[in-house]
Amino acid sequence: MSQFDLAGKVAVITGSSRGIGHASAIELAAHGAKVVISSRKQDACDAVVAEIDARFGEGTAIAVAANISDKAGLQNLVDRTRAAFGRIDVLVCNAASNPYYGPQEGIADDQFRKILDNNIVSNHWLISMVAPEMRERGDGSIIIISSIGGLRGSPVIGAYCISKAADMQLARNLAVEYGPHNVRVNCIAPGLIKTDFARALWEDEAAAAKRNQTTPLRRIGEPHEIAGAVVFLAAPASSFMTGQTIVIDGGVTI
Repeated sequence: MSQFDLAGKVAVITGSSRGIGHASAIELAAHGAKVVISSRKQDACDAVVAEIDARFGEGTAIAVAANISDKAGLQNLVDRTRAAFGRIDVLVCNAASNPYYGPQEGIADDQFRKILDNNIVSNHWLISMVAPEMRERGDGSIIIISSIGGLRGSPVIGAYCISKAADMQLARNLAVEYGPHNVRVNCIAPGLIKTDFARALWEDEAAAAKRNQTTPLRRIGEPHEIAGAVVFLAAPASSFMTGQTIVIDGGVTI
């Protein structure tokens, strides 16, 4: 059996109607997992389920819309996943928000709170909802999509960077707590990826070209290039890895 075989596993992926979450759901399904597609809009989730079921067989995926700022909505996501598939083996905390671009001193309180709530507190909520069954079963993988912004400062997306650094520490702390129960918690820190979420950072062609000149691979990344790492962290291939952050950034941080 392949170390990347996910047959019999159930994965919940937030923010999976597009971008990194969408690519990750496709790859998890390709490796045998049942997947739960979730984002704010039900119709967008339904479209992804139709795509996955067409490729991998009917019943491979279900769609449950949820806003990560809504704790009750996240609990409904967990409850409906268990009702449909009976368990949750893999949690991918991918959804995040960044409503502010500019220096940190200019951010409004409600914008700062939204970033912290959506990028850290919501992950804490969702992990707390799924971790008990993983502990009881003695197996589970929790994956947080962080960012290389969590490793360095920025004059433009500082609050987002702060939240992503906190995600890395959340993974480290929970890895210590859950490790004795064989529940692993890891982060992935992408660089600039061509997604709608990051559009403001790459759609300016001149700025993108300038950035590419300082990137060893001379380009920005694509969502599927993060999805492979999600499969790795979800699968037995990473069974001795926890509390870590995998940087996938084309070499930017080196």
